[in-house]
Amino acid sequence: MPFFTHSDRALWRLALPMIFSNISVPLLGLVDTAAIGHLDSPVYLGGVAVGATATSFLFMLLLFLRMSTTGLTAQAFGAQDPQALARALVQPLMLALGAGILIVLLRTPLIDLALHIVGGGEAVLEQARRFLEIRWLSAPASLANLVLLGWLLGVQYARAPVILLVVGNLLNILLDLWLVIGLQMNVQGAALATVVAELVTFFIGLLMVRKVLRLRGVSSGMLRQAWRGQFRRLLALNRDIMLRSLLLQLCFGALTVLGARLGGDIIAVNAVLMTLLTFTAYALDGFAYAVEAHSGQAYGARDEGQLLDAWRAACRQAGLVALLFSLTYALAGGQIVALLTSLPEIQRLAERYLIWQVILPLVGVWCYLLDGMFIGATRAAEMRNGMAVAAAGFALTALTLPLLGNHGLWLALVVFMALRGLSLAWIWRRHWRNGSWFS
Repeated sequence: MPFFTHSDRALWRLALPMIFSNISVPLLGLVDTAAIGHLDSPVYLGGVAVGATATSFLFMLLLFLRMSTTGLTAQAFGAQDPQALARALVQPLMLALGAGILIVLLRTPLIDLALHIVGGGEAVLEQARRFLEIRWLSAPASLANLVLLGWLLGVQYARAPVILLVVGNLLNILLDLWLVIGLQMNVQGAALATVVAELVTFFIGLLMVRKVLRLRGVSSGMLRQAWRGQFRRLLALNRDIMLRSLLLQLCFGALTVLGARLGGDIIAVNAVLMTLLTFTAYALDGFAYAVEAHSGQAYGARDEGQLLDAWRAACRQAGLVALLFSLTYALAGGQIVALLTSLPEIQRLAERYLIWQVILPLVGVWCYLLDGMFIGATRAAEMRNGMAVAAAGFALTALTLPLLGNHGLWLALVVFMALRGLSLAWIWRRHWRNGSWFS
């Protein structure tokens, strides 16, 4: 079989823009880490790490808003149903804005709960609180942006998600540098930069969606009626994805929580290394997003051949990119860490754990791609079950922490990624044998 077929080209057509736009997300994390990491104390870096983890846990728990939107939109796109396209936009957007407003209203008790769970040094937690009190003001815009991104991806309008992500994140980076370094606002500056960027991104996203609605023949009348019908299906789908996301965030949050128990230097070095992992994951997610769109379209059209072609192309191309990431971290990991922090003790400590950054891309790429397959088919309950198996593996492996220390945390993450991929692969293979994937 040729390595670069028509399906590979179709995959890259959607994946490449998403990779570049996705990279702007962890690039923002890199700038945050670099800007805060060059301040005169690791307390600031630890505070942003705790704040970013709490934000990720809460907002990514609501990632179902993007995932369900992409799957439902891609299926409506494949079935050529404009009313379903309108419904796939309006109903998740209503949920996103409602949840965001609720977070803003309840942010003080939520922050108290989050910091109590994380624990750690008082100075680090104070910086985290300052970060979160500002950062969570962006919740309505942040969650609505997930829906807009998911809908634009579902209709395979690749240029719009690129504009949505790149412009917003570049603005965030510029504001970050100005507020943190230029105006010396420290962690508050990093949070304020994100709030402004999210609001600007939201209004840009609305303009992009308006253009695509016209292109796809979705009328204003369809939009007015879109809040009705199949809402219960959306809620059930989002419930299962939310439970799946909860397990995911519990495992990733455990890295920070358990790392904090190991000392301030460990939480700081894990923040740096998680930035590398996030960078890799967002790049590989470009392929996962492409798989979501293509598999959802194939599901809506009930086209088995299109689905298999998209999957094989994703395995070939994403596997190669994952290998390139591993080689990069193996050969230049120390130099990359040095760019992120000027603290010598953190640089030396990071060298002990860089091997995990070499392993993780090769293990994690398969679970990203399979997530895309299941999201496109809106098979949320099975994604939830697979995540439960992976979370159990993470918890059992984390019991090695007293013996292995911080290595035990990273080993648990590798086991978690591997079990996510293996469980979903087993479920998909069973459906394929039984001819039940499109049911």
